[in-house]
Amino acid sequence: MKKANQSLCKDSWPELVGVNGKEAAIVVKKENENVKDTPVLMDGTPVTGDFRFDRVRIFVNCNGEVVRAPI
Repeated sequence: MKKANQSLCKDSWPELVGVNGKEAAIVVKKENENVKDTPVLMDGTPVTGDFRFDRVRIFVNCNGEVVRAPI
């Protein structure tokens, strides 16, 4: 069951593309209190297909920069 405030929280961060992945993880957690897990992964890393409201994956390039909008 969804918490009532989950539908009101930010769930996409296109403005973080190009930002350092570790810094992006801090911003995501700050802007959505429901997010507890923000793994920073190399783009192309295989991930599970499950969806969790408390996780936002952040994909970075070899320079550690976000390459696609965290969602």
